[in-house]
Amino acid sequence: MARITVRVFVSGRVQGVSFRAIMMEMAVRHRVDGWVRNRADGSVEALLQGEQESVEALVEWARLGPPRASVSSVTEQKLTGHPHEAGFRILE
Repeated sequence: MARITVRVFVSGRVQGVSFRAIMMEMAVRHRVDGWVRNRADGSVEALLQGEQESVEALVEWARLGPPRASVSSVTEQKLTGHPHEAGFRILE
């Protein structure tokens, strides 16, 4: 199966609820590479790379988020030609 790269923007109550930490755990579990970070506007942005099924599973998780989150929207942007990410990390 081919690797895909997706940039995801998650809005709602997604900061201060362990969204990034739990997304990193989920990414490791699903063998997805990339990163996640908080944005100044209160949203969360993530770059996800991996097998299509794994990336889609992580995007579906982002639609719900961790228990204390309240996700109002998720926007996906498929990317081509993005350099390969190794592992998953939280950006500050």
